Amino acid sequence: MHIGAWAAHTPDAVAVVFDRPDGAVELTYDDLDRSSNRVAHFLRDELGLRPGDPVAVMTGNIPEFASVWWAAMRSGLYLTPINWHLAPGEVSYVLGDCGAKAVFYEERLTDVIERAVADRDLGGTGTPPVGIVIGGDAGRAGDLRWADALARHDDRALRVETMGASMFYSSGTTGRPKGIRVALTGLDPASNPSLGESILRTWGHDESTRYLSPGPLYHSSPSIWSFGMNTIGGMAVVMDRFDAERALALIERYRITASQWVPTMFTRLLRVPTDVAARYDLSSHEVAYHASAPCPVEVKRRMIEWWGPILVEFYAGTEGGSTCIRSEEWLERPGSVGRHWTGGTIHIVDPATGEDLPPHRDGLVYFDVMTNHRFEYHNAPGKTAEIHREGQVTLGDIGHLDDDGYLFLTDRLSHMIISGGVNIYPQGIEEVLSSDDRVEDAAVIGVPNDDLGEEVKAVVQLRAGVGATPPLAAELIALCRERLGSISIPRSVDFVDELPRDANGKLYKRRLRDQYWAGRASRLV
Repeated sequence: MHIGAWAAHTPDAVAVVFDRPDGAVELTYDDLDRSSNRVAHFLRDELGLRPGDPVAVMTGNIPEFASVWWAAMRSGLYLTPINWHLAPGEVSYVLGDCGAKAVFYEERLTDVIERAVADRDLGGTGTPPVGIVIGGDAGRAGDLRWADALARHDDRALRVETMGASMFYSSGTTGRPKGIRVALTGLDPASNPSLGESILRTWGHDESTRYLSPGPLYHSSPSIWSFGMNTIGGMAVVMDRFDAERALALIERYRITASQWVPTMFTRLLRVPTDVAARYDLSSHEVAYHASAPCPVEVKRRMIEWWGPILVEFYAGTEGGSTCIRSEEWLERPGSVGRHWTGGTIHIVDPATGEDLPPHRDGLVYFDVMTNHRFEYHNAPGKTAEIHREGQVTLGDIGHLDDDGYLFLTDRLSHMIISGGVNIYPQGIEEVLSSDDRVEDAAVIGVPNDDLGEEVKAVVQLRAGVGATPPLAAELIALCRERLGSISIPRSVDFVDELPRDANGKLYKRRLRDQYWAGRASRLV
């Protein structure tokens, strides 16, 4: 059902709870319906946006995010959530590439937005986006204020509503992130299920579901699942930021039945002292989904011992494709990420020949394309073609199937770094390091981190005559801190005499990574 239908059916039911340090903010279905209608009217009637136009939102997990999300979904717009940790140049690229005509942002991010809009990367898209500042009276000169903009508009639904779509940006290992764009249907959202609704109903969720989301809404899963709850009449509880003990308290307080995590959160939950964890009643908790990064076998085993066999693991990406595995299955096959979640086919393909491989042979993992999630990389037809093969799509990972069709991942073709469930692409970091006159060559890789899964490591070849010293390593890290978002800053720098490149200049990152991953059964942690 459409959010408007739930607002008419159960107006006083709580749709979303935003847990914040200064207290929880609860939005009923009526609240969210009315506020998103105001934003939809603002976008269409005041800014003149029409179905197919792009907008962006760059905030933390705040109530206004939900209003913007639903405004876009009911007015036929593309919505791009932007990671607020990104540096101005990175934000500029996303704004420019998606072509955002408006950007909603928090007042605390004014400087980032101001610098991003002024950056050259935005110049090729024409008119800069209209800015709408949330949470104060400051912001860029000339930008609109959230409260003022909404006060001018009606809280009733648009006369004609059409389905919008999210356009998240997926990190790559080389080059810029790519916008994942699905075709708009032009249909009435009241009669057509969203991707979130389809997923949740497949897993048996309904209006009785109370869902905890501890992750940032600028990632696809937290948004799609949290707001997908609004299409089935359930309730989502969204944490301002993850805190292990606070998460346990919320499960008890709201009688949470379902939740979604990344492995780093499990690691931190397991660090809560036993006597403290025992204070919280978790008996309502029926299913705990986890995804975004591989979970260390021992961490998952301990979580199952604590919470019981309620863990369900997904392997998927914003592009699509998915496996799942329940706790009972996983205990029989530790390390597996499961079978195709809807019974479809998983293909293991030889990257060199394109031939399908038999069980127990490692190859590139492909999935049949989802019929309701056919996408293209925005402004990148070549990249789109690279990951498709005869109606199939790959996320770029290497793995194999066992005799029963269970998938085991063993490596990552692309060398993307996943730290705490966040995708990090090395090329931009390598470019910053190489800009230093003392650096001859640089490679950035992911190395083991027991808390985050992986951490960013820089391996640097210095120019002749330059000495490798701890102060120089600190200076290179400081250089990255000046130019990159916090998630991309190397934790450490190692110096080598020469990086392993072939005669054509190709860097053999595998050789570098193998030195740090020796003794691990999987290079994915």
